[in-house]
Amino acid sequence: MTAITPAGAGEPMIRTIPVASAPALLRAAVEAATEAMVICANAGDVVLLANAEAQRLLPSLRPGSSVAGGPLTGDSFRADHEGRHLYGVRRPLDGDHYAWFVRDHTEEDARAAALEVERSRTAFLAEAGRRLSASLHVRRCTRTTAELAVAHLADAAIVVLPVDGGQCSWMRLSPGHAPEEGTLAERNLAEVPGLAEALDGFPPIPSQWLDPALAPGWLFPADLGPVGALLVIPLPGNAEPAGALILARSGHQAVFTAGDELLARIFAARAGAALSAAVLYQEQVATTTVLQADLLPPELPQPEGFELGASYQAARDSLRIGGDFYDALGPVPGGKDTVIALGDVCGTGPEAAVLTGKVRQTLRALRLVGVAPEDMLRVLNQALLQSGRRQRFVTLVIGSVYRAEHGRVRMRLASGGHPPPLVLRADGSVDEVPTKGTLIGVLPETRVTPATIELAPGELCLLYSDGLTEARGGPGGDEQFGEERLRRQLAGCQGMPAAVAVERLRQLVSDWVHGGPRDDIAMLAVRAHTRPPLSLREGGTRNASPYLAAARRTDRRTRARS
Repeated sequence: MTAITPAGAGEPMIRTIPVASAPALLRAAVEAATEAMVICANAGDVVLLANAEAQRLLPSLRPGSSVAGGPLTGDSFRADHEGRHLYGVRRPLDGDHYAWFVRDHTEEDARAAALEVERSRTAFLAEAGRRLSASLHVRRCTRTTAELAVAHLADAAIVVLPVDGGQCSWMRLSPGHAPEEGTLAERNLAEVPGLAEALDGFPPIPSQWLDPALAPGWLFPADLGPVGALLVIPLPGNAEPAGALILARSGHQAVFTAGDELLARIFAARAGAALSAAVLYQEQVATTTVLQADLLPPELPQPEGFELGASYQAARDSLRIGGDFYDALGPVPGGKDTVIALGDVCGTGPEAAVLTGKVRQTLRALRLVGVAPEDMLRVLNQALLQSGRRQRFVTLVIGSVYRAEHGRVRMRLASGGHPPPLVLRADGSVDEVPTKGTLIGVLPETRVTPATIELAPGELCLLYSDGLTEARGGPGGDEQFGEERLRRQLAGCQGMPAAVAVERLRQLVSDWVHGGPRDDIAMLAVRAHTRPPLSLREGGTRNASPYLAAARRTDRRTRARS
């Protein structure tokens, strides 16, 4: 060993001391090192000194033994030795000696591996959360759950939904097979170990407690091979289980570790929440569809002597219902008139739609007892005032329509705070029906001034809500469609069937707002049937024109539909 000693005032003197005769201080320094140190002689690679840490990691190395044939080879090494992962570097000391410095990386590598596993599990759960939250469709959520389980947790997976009508729906996914679906009778749940308990929401049974040999043969495809480990986990839902997840690993030596089971339970909690949300959404959609069906605009009757045309656009297209409405009630037994109504409930959306339904049902009940339009408004006013809910008013026009002599149509109209209907005359002029009244549902007493009008053949009466005239758009984007523009455009509908005229006005308003926000818009048109000239009715062709012939064909088609 080389040592440096002072030589007085001149240069230090360098001399070599044999390792075997190293002082006790050197041995103490080597022993105190936390890093494993092995000092060897070049001749025969004989170990001269190994500290306690080196002997712990390499117990076969003792002073006087040789390092040949062991892990200490080359200039450095990285190897697993007796259950530990070691890393060593060789450094020369002098011409006759060298030293190995060895470090134990077992715990460090274990921590790195555990970190990598945790990152992988975190990435899996993040992917699961993203994919499971992407849909509120029950079948799609079920399939996604099975796909994620097979990709990250097991060789095969089955998602079993709760019992419904004595049956459980299930979906299975396994290698080499497309997703399979089926049903399982409730009485057969006990055939699968732990399944009945999982569907009842009991805590999951540890995998080692479940004997895969007890699983029925139909549970997994035969080509999966022997099932070595089985895990059945409940899928927690909203107050009740959303189903159960069956996981299987093939091979006689297959197992689910404690970490695997913990990860599967966390995944099951997320899958159960997604399935529960999808089921709840499906139930809400079904309920909404049933309730909405009675709130949607009705199918119009086709009475004799005149035609009806209508249009409705909710402020929110996705909702389909709102605060504006129209209705048409055909003649009661023994009667001859048709009752029409168009109204506007204060507000938009579901709350307004609910009140709309109440108003329509009230009008239908009053229709059955033959109440006149103006009296309908008075009774409806009292019904809304006594409903006990916070004040919500309605504007409304109600009319009684029936055929008169010489092909004319007579209408008796009553208004409760609603824009007056417009009449398109045969000469292209537009009149306003002189009816007015107070809002419905606000004042204890309703004042109504009804009006009676007649439509000559081909003439049209339009009932509309203020969402039509108040629609904002145009070149500047904030100009109202307005009553004057409505009158001009209605005049341009002369000669058109009622349905065509309403559709034309609807399209004009849509173009006006060009995709901007709008209120609910409702329109209802009554048009007296066009009578052909006497020469055409008698089979003659004199003075016949293509326009009149087309009008006659339109009239025939309308009558055929009625």
